Amino acid sequence: MPRRNHRRDRPERADLSRLLDVGLRVDSYQGQRWNVRSVRGNDAGRQYVCPGCQQQLSSAIAHVVVWPAEGLGDLTDRRHWHTQCWAARDRRPPRGSWR
Repeated sequence: MPRRNHRRDRPERADLSRLLDVGLRVDSYQGQRWNVRSVRGNDAGRQYVCPGCQQQLSSAIAHVVVWPAEGLGDLTDRRHWHTQCWAARDRRPPRGSWR
């Protein structure tokens, strides 16, 4: 009898929205809710300015991407923060307008 290479009790396929929300959490800041996603470094070569410290943030280092949880928003609403700056956002608020 031929051997089966797959499990018979395979679970149902995962919902795509659940897969896309992996690593997504919601934090509160300044009376609003914010989606926060941790991003590991990559070699895309992009540079961002962290709203928390106004320093350059390379895409090569791990950081967080933050955008409003309410409303649909678009790509222009996303901000790339150093992980430590986002963690200290209550003690050390962003400089300038970051919204």
